[in-house]
Amino acid sequence: MTNAPHILYGGPVSLYTGKVRSYLRKNNINFVEVHPNSERYLKHVVPTVGRWIMPCLETPDGRIIQDGADIIDYFDAEIQLSKYPTRPTTAVHQAVTHLFELFGGEGLLRAAMHYRWNFDEQNLSFLESEFGISVIPKMTSDQISMNFARSSGRMRKAAVTFGVGPHSAELIESSFMEWLSLFSAHLEQNAYLLGNKPTLGDYCLMGPMWAHLFRDPAPTAVIKKHAPRVGRWVERMSTYEPYDGEYFDSATAPRELVANDALPDTLVAMMRYIAEEYLPEITAHVEYANEWLTQQTDLVTGTNGLPDPGARGIGKTAFAWRGIEIETAVMPYRFWLLQRLQDAVASCSPAEQSAVRAAFNNAGLESLLDLRTIRRVERVNHLEVWGPLL
Repeated sequence: MTNAPHILYGGPVSLYTGKVRSYLRKNNINFVEVHPNSERYLKHVVPTVGRWIMPCLETPDGRIIQDGADIIDYFDAEIQLSKYPTRPTTAVHQAVTHLFELFGGEGLLRAAMHYRWNFDEQNLSFLESEFGISVIPKMTSDQISMNFARSSGRMRKAAVTFGVGPHSAELIESSFMEWLSLFSAHLEQNAYLLGNKPTLGDYCLMGPMWAHLFRDPAPTAVIKKHAPRVGRWVERMSTYEPYDGEYFDSATAPRELVANDALPDTLVAMMRYIAEEYLPEITAHVEYANEWLTQQTDLVTGTNGLPDPGARGIGKTAFAWRGIEIETAVMPYRFWLLQRLQDAVASCSPAEQSAVRAAFNNAGLESLLDLRTIRRVERVNHLEVWGPLL
């Protein structure tokens, strides 16, 4: 195998780049990160994947892989470079890590977008500098400011599609404080979600927890004041060094998951948080999607059913969240992540499936295992498309 590095196209401010960068660093994989303003990205990668999106990975032999899940799958399954395989071998742990893959990628977006774009006094100068470095170099300071104003305006509008607004701000902040409290309690005895080595769920949490919620000035102050253990988890997840002395003698002790496919009570509490925070949203999205799919009588299998093949959303729907009604964008990519959880469970024996259902029922999440769209979401040529009717 060549010693040439993999190329990660992403940026420090990018949410979804965060989980891939963490994975690559944690496994000491040879890579370089290139900003998406590079000529190679704009002239080769974007046409290859069909849209401007991060992260993308270019392998030493020139293969382009888009999406964090596909990139991690590439290392885990295809060439097995992973120092710490991301998926546990036991049924309950495997299901739980896929649960946090879904929640980490999608369930913390409200907090991430709120704390980035609604705290201008603390964040704005930092963000303008970061966006200027990442996206629009070789410009004057005035040009950078003008371009940042335009790009940040688009992102503020995007935040609204995740349910961020004056009506939800106070609840988002109290919800985030609850999340930090639960995560911090879990980290008192566990270096990572499932014990003393990271799994897929940890990497996926690093998306929102790194770029938006730890690097941006406003939320990092909250974390460092109220949940320093969470801050140390972020630091552990961003380095190849063991950084585990807080939990055990890393020079001699093995890096193991919790024994016997068990779940610590503190992790069950975090799962119950997901049931309250995200289950109503994903349920409403599946219901909306099934109604939308029913109406698309001419939808061609293998397409997204939209004029733009690279479009990610099919509409918006409202649902009850923490005592108020909010409206969020419905994106088939979330259903693809949900299918990964359900497929993992389906591959288990009947006894193992029963154990998973018992664990998810205990956390108020069993309905998630049966929540399906009437067409599967598939990823073909780097894009989300609909499969045939089930």
